[in-house]
Amino acid sequence: MFGIPEAVRAVSNLATTIIDKKFPNATEVEKVKLAALAAEMQNEFNLALGQIEINKIEASNPSVFVSGWRPAVGWVCVIGLLYSFLLQPILAWASTIVGVNAPPILESGVIIGLVTTLLGTGVMRSYDKAQGVDTKGVSLK
Repeated sequence: MFGIPEAVRAVSNLATTIIDKKFPNATEVEKVKLAALAAEMQNEFNLALGQIEINKIEASNPSVFVSGWRPAVGWVCVIGLLYSFLLQPILAWASTIVGVNAPPILESGVIIGLVTTLLGTGVMRSYDKAQGVDTKGVSLK
């Protein structure tokens, strides 16, 4: 898959090749390469900042399904657990009365593992808040 990081690297490699041919002096080449590397790093940093802004916009959305991936994963877990522990047994019971095949049984261990992970992350965040750790933003120290 050819994404943005690969495109940045390809442009950087092209710039390095052009620089090597244009500047025969080794110190000049190193200075220009350093400037190109600094520009590449700045571009990657700007891409990361742009993604952070997109994440902030998505997180501020009032919709449950847009405000982040964690709510969506939570809803998937809720639906999976609802089916596994409530709907499937009722449908299996009803299907035996009606005389049709029972609905499939889901592997609920994976869902429970995911729910446990999400709940553990929530507990860790609550602990951080209780300790006064500010994690509202990302600091670049």
